[in-house]
Amino acid sequence: MRISTRIDGSIYGAILSCRPSPTLVLAPLSPGLGVRDGHREAVRGKLLAGGNGRAARPRKKHVIFSTFIFARHISSSVATRGRRPLGSGFVSPSFFSSRNWNHTAASTVDVVLPSREARPKHELLEIVDQYDDSSVEEHLEFLMDPYLRRYAPPDGPNVMVSNREEDINLESIDRSRSLEPQMAEVVQKLQEAVVLKLRRPATVDLDTVYDIYQSLPEPRLSYISARLRHQLLAVLGMVERKDSKSMLRYFSIVTDVKNSGFHLSQYEWNTAMSFASRYVGRSTEVEAEAALHLWREMERAAGLKASDVTFNILFDVASKAGKLSLAEMIYQEMTARGYPFNRYHHVSLIHYFGLKQDSSGIRAAYKEMVQSGEVIDSIVLNCVISGFLTCGEEVSAERVYEKMKEPLRGSTVLPDRNYTVQKNITKVLMMFAKMGKIHPDLRPNFQQTALISPDLCTYRLLINHYGLRLGNLAKVTQFLDEMKLYNVPLHGAIFLTLFKAFGKHGRQGSDWSEQRFRSVWDAFLGALDAEIEGLYISTWMGMAILKAFSRYSSKDELLDIYGQLKSKWDLDQVNSQFMLDYLTRLMQQHGFLHSRGIKLW
Repeated sequence: MRISTRIDGSIYGAILSCRPSPTLVLAPLSPGLGVRDGHREAVRGKLLAGGNGRAARPRKKHVIFSTFIFARHISSSVATRGRRPLGSGFVSPSFFSSRNWNHTAASTVDVVLPSREARPKHELLEIVDQYDDSSVEEHLEFLMDPYLRRYAPPDGPNVMVSNREEDINLESIDRSRSLEPQMAEVVQKLQEAVVLKLRRPATVDLDTVYDIYQSLPEPRLSYISARLRHQLLAVLGMVERKDSKSMLRYFSIVTDVKNSGFHLSQYEWNTAMSFASRYVGRSTEVEAEAALHLWREMERAAGLKASDVTFNILFDVASKAGKLSLAEMIYQEMTARGYPFNRYHHVSLIHYFGLKQDSSGIRAAYKEMVQSGEVIDSIVLNCVISGFLTCGEEVSAERVYEKMKEPLRGSTVLPDRNYTVQKNITKVLMMFAKMGKIHPDLRPNFQQTALISPDLCTYRLLINHYGLRLGNLAKVTQFLDEMKLYNVPLHGAIFLTLFKAFGKHGRQGSDWSEQRFRSVWDAFLGALDAEIEGLYISTWMGMAILKAFSRYSSKDELLDIYGQLKSKWDLDQVNSQFMLDYLTRLMQQHGFLHSRGIKLW
């Protein structure tokens, strides 16, 4: 054992120098002279031999030699028993001289080593409890993990994409599993309702289909097949008028699909974007952001690329929301991806230039649509009229309207063009345009089949502009007479525009007189009793009627009109309370009420 010179001669050096080597301590000594006593005698003899009658400080090598003196005698005693001497090679040969040997001979003592039996391995293993079966290599690999405790991202799994139909559709149910009779009956009822709605849309109501689906226990999609799941989404997207109710109904199914881990097709993503952007009458920034969020989720999370229909929906909502810079970016992105323009894109571009109040752009977009081979019908011309009216070019708008009336010379009957019929007509016109590009000789025949006569949308645009915006009652009367002449059916939108115009321009002594207003009100009640299609009392209709009556009637008559409306509308509690609050504010505005605490009844 090597002792540092820094502790030589100190108390630590004395202690360390007095310790026997660990390799030489074999067993406890027998009673008698102890190891420590014999060692002290040997050290004392060495110190007294220093001369001059005083104790000399031992030098380093003497201290080291004295540490092994008694151990050597133990070795010699052990050697007499036939064992190999211990500690040889650690003591200088001069130490075995007769003087040193005689001096330490009295300190020699016999050491007895007890016999020990080797323990078996299982007893040694029982000393430390073993609760896992792992190797040292595994633990070293675990500690040397650069990501700490095996949290590194794994390599894989390497998923193989299958082209099989059952893998693409992701079946919701296991075909080998049999449903309970009650659940099987509900699923069968849902399938019959969905198939009947697809084949004959007018025979089944969407609320009925949705109520049957809601009767299934959660998770509902685990009880139906993938085919029925896609058919259900297609059915719920077949609405003539997108509103908040139909939007919430569709998105509830979309949420169930996403929570169940199934995928949405490209058509279903586009339908969701259409609902998110068009469930309100006037699109705002909120609807534009919702559509953009769905587009981002579609491409990043679902991994589906946007189609030309997707970009048309995004461009349309951005334009209607007034986000013209966003509309330009969407247009540039669509062009960069190489999507060809179709009918929807051309119409949206005409509408975009109308919002920008660029009449030259409207004409250029219409010209490009004609040259591209698309079939022109009343929808395209209505968009052109709307753009000209927005730009303030009433003369150009009326010229287009006169051109639309030319095919009707000598005819007084117009075909019924509701939402479903118009949607199918649009598909046919798109097919005609595609065939016309392949066979240019057929284009004139295809254009002849298109209807360019004025419809309800045409008169709604004209009456709204000349009546509500300009207050020109003569033009409004002309358009109403022509609607009757060409058998264009009345609609609630026409009455809503008229009531708004009377509420804005109506006063005593003007063209918008009380007598004309009373005649419009009587016509409205007659059409409401006749249950004209598209005519009902909504909150917007009720507000327009009450505001118009506030210009001509007294407090008591206004309350009577409110009672008549209340008896005829079908509003829930929230909307009914909203109408009552609106009546209160309206009466305060006209001085019928002087404080908010006054009750009407």
